[in-house]
Amino acid sequence: MSDLRELLRGAAAGERLALARLLTAIENDAPGLRDLLPALFAAGKGGHLVGITGPPGGGKSTLVNALTEEWRRRGKRVGIVAVDPSSPYTGGAIMGDRIRMMGHAADQDVFMRSMASRGELGGIAAATWMAAAALDAAGYDPILIETVGAGQSEVEIARLAETTVVVEVPEMGDEVQAIKAGLLEVADLLVVNKGDRPGADLAARHLRAMLSTAGGRVGRKPPPILVTTATSGEGVATLVDAIGAHREDARGTEALHRRAGHQVQRALADLAVRRAAQHPAWDATVQSVADRELDPFTAAQRLLGEEA
Repeated sequence: MSDLRELLRGAAAGERLALARLLTAIENDAPGLRDLLPALFAAGKGGHLVGITGPPGGGKSTLVNALTEEWRRRGKRVGIVAVDPSSPYTGGAIMGDRIRMMGHAADQDVFMRSMASRGELGGIAAATWMAAAALDAAGYDPILIETVGAGQSEVEIARLAETTVVVEVPEMGDEVQAIKAGLLEVADLLVVNKGDRPGADLAARHLRAMLSTAGGRVGRKPPPILVTTATSGEGVATLVDAIGAHREDARGTEALHRRAGHQVQRALADLAVRRAAQHPAWDATVQSVADRELDPFTAAQRLLGEEA
């Protein structure tokens, strides 16, 4: 535990090696990590968590790279958590995103970390929120979280990020995919990337039309729709401005309370699973479910010590 506290102190003081080791401890759920969480969150400096999500092939990594360049021009220190698919052999991250962002490898004010999804649904890893907290403690602002890009399971990022940017691309039928995935409901900003392709403006118009009739954003106004070309940087400065404007609009409202509630729910679910798995009757209870002698809900109640 003392080693973890030393890593946190080093990370907060700007030591990149300490931050890297702290992130490794978080990803591996090192012993004593849970006891460190109060200090980790207390060390936070209020960095802006920005989620970048959307279907595969939309150019999310290239857009993150372009956003990072723009924020660096504005003097910002940028943290990036890129959640990659897991290797089927090692369980580690397949670091395609990091390869695309090698241009920032020598920049001491950019810290990029690939994390394996390890089968986690929702496009982000279970430890992503703790990794974001570590980058916040280290003074990075904004903190970009790029999801796997698995399409219809990507909405989990909206529970973590203050600002969720959904990236679409023209000529791929993504307008329909966006509806199926529920991405229109979670987007704070919609971006049609690869704006140099034919049909980019048409795709933006289609999205605007869908949002004008979509019924899933009760109580929320339609998000701005922007067109970018990440490879050339076209529209990226406007997107950075829009992300900053959303942060100012969202802070001090019920949005922060709602996001904190989602984080607590996630922690509760994680704690309940861990506690149940350590129950002496776990194997017998699971076997009872397999034998159809017990339903899963009643089994969960018993393992958590509730009446059933």
